[in-house]
Amino acid sequence: MDIELIYKNAGAYLEGHFLLSSGNHSQYYLQSAKVLENPRIAGELAGELARQIRSTGIKADCVCAPALGGILAGYELARALNTRSIFTERVNGEMTLRRGFEIKKGEKVIICEDIITTGGSALEAAKTIFKMGGQIVAFAALANRGICARFFSDKKSKPGCKLPSDIALFALADFEFEIFSPDECPMCKFGSIAVKPGSRGN
Repeated sequence: MDIELIYKNAGAYLEGHFLLSSGNHSQYYLQSAKVLENPRIAGELAGELARQIRSTGIKADCVCAPALGGILAGYELARALNTRSIFTERVNGEMTLRRGFEIKKGEKVIICEDIITTGGSALEAAKTIFKMGGQIVAFAALANRGICARFFSDKKSKPGCKLPSDIALFALADFEFEIFSPDECPMCKFGSIAVKPGSRGN
């Protein structure tokens, strides 16, 4: 499965000057919503992700996704794993479980994102589940920006990865785009203004 080609064919492999959720800047951005708008492709990607997870013997009672970007990926992964799907969302800046969603003590949960960059949002969701008595058995994403090491890859985690090293991260491919702090961004130095994806039709 050529994940890069799937993103390019969907018009989801963007080039420009982007402000990431981490606050850093990048010349490239993966707009997973453009891929996931096709239910067949979404199902195929989630099916492959589920196959990877099952091959390690990891089992889960639930898939939890941080809103908003992870919801579709998390739902499709839950479908592929034949388990339930929930999501966390930020309320006054804090990741929260709402809408009647509950976690039972000891429940095994996979945190699923569309894209993992530093893993910050995924970790926030994991901490929310942990506080409610859940157990995080894996992290998962359709694509990995290469900062955090994923299972089935020999690449090591880089400085900036926020995910714990003792919990496996599963993803379908690594996309190692350069990421810059705002102070060191070469595009900013040429007068370009970073765009938050989605704010200008991206």
